[in-house]
Amino acid sequence: MTHTRNARPPLIAHIIHRLAIGGLENGLVNLINHMPATRYRHAIICMTEYTNFSQRLQRSDVTLHALQKREGNDIAIHGRLWRLLRQLQPAIVHTRNLATLEMQTTAALAGVQQRVHGEHGWDIGDLDGSGLKPQRLRRLFRPFIKQYVVLSQHQSHYLAEQIGVPKARINQICNGVNTQRFYPALNNNQRALPEGFAPPGTLVFGSVMRMQPVKAPMILVEAFLQLLAQEPRARERIRLVMIGDGSLLPELRERLIAANAMDIAWLPGARDDIPELLRSFDLFVLPSLAEGICNTILEAMATGLPVIATRVGGNPELVVDQQTGYLITAAQVDELTMALTTYLNNPLQIQQQGAAARIRTEQTFSLVAMVNHYLALYDRLLQ
Repeated sequence: MTHTRNARPPLIAHIIHRLAIGGLENGLVNLINHMPATRYRHAIICMTEYTNFSQRLQRSDVTLHALQKREGNDIAIHGRLWRLLRQLQPAIVHTRNLATLEMQTTAALAGVQQRVHGEHGWDIGDLDGSGLKPQRLRRLFRPFIKQYVVLSQHQSHYLAEQIGVPKARINQICNGVNTQRFYPALNNNQRALPEGFAPPGTLVFGSVMRMQPVKAPMILVEAFLQLLAQEPRARERIRLVMIGDGSLLPELRERLIAANAMDIAWLPGARDDIPELLRSFDLFVLPSLAEGICNTILEAMATGLPVIATRVGGNPELVVDQQTGYLITAAQVDELTMALTTYLNNPLQIQQQGAAARIRTEQTFSLVAMVNHYLALYDRLLQ
């Protein structure tokens, strides 16, 4: 597809479940903000709603649409989407994750020729894609999808082997991280933490995640408490910071209060000063049971933090074991406790691995590379 100098750039309609704080949504906003405005226009269609997270969009020409999907099976949403697509006339529709997969048929019926689907991560009910119902759904809608985008090799193998997608239709595009926004602290930067919470010389174990079962935040709390029990003198030397909101947050706070450790832990809920908070951590921990390619791991690495992550999904493609952090088995409190203890007893390792993590993000996970890969995919579809 060639467009003349006076013609408006082609429109891409991105269909997502909801625009709110999250890795997928963060990646979408980064993509739109860093894509040249002369190449493509963008519309974001939310199955449910959008929140003030949309203020992170830096382009005034992006339109937002909320379809207000009701809980459960809301058949009428297909009609609302069909009418919207007929009105917008996008050149490309790009759905993301299982929640929007069936909208591919609606897009086809609305006459959108070029359709892309992104697989960004796994659901708590289907941690590795082995669930039969999600597999059936993915096979059912496979004929409607021209090209797939996956973040990890794990997802690429899954689509090819379990769903039967031809390799020529699978594009692995890793999320990029904004290394100008996420960068190492120049000196010990505790400004983002409560006053007096982490005196000089304390080690801050930090995490940023949704407090939901798939992220397994209680594993981190239990490992922290186990470390305190094993090394009583560590109480003066370690702090736990867990940023994020979710259903498990009250339970996590209760557990820390019961263990008499709430004074050395801080769980403030969701925050919007993540870059500053990361610069106040000494290392980053993510105990998730399943992952695609995790944005917060990339942000922590760009901040120059060693990362302890579970050996699931795309994590081994990000964290180089014993070079930029540690890879541990999911749901193993003892293993996480050992990793935390190793850093407590070896501050030099924190510096070395953190520096290696920053270099790795600059070389391999830049935003520029991500944007160029998406541009190439969209251009190829419209040629």
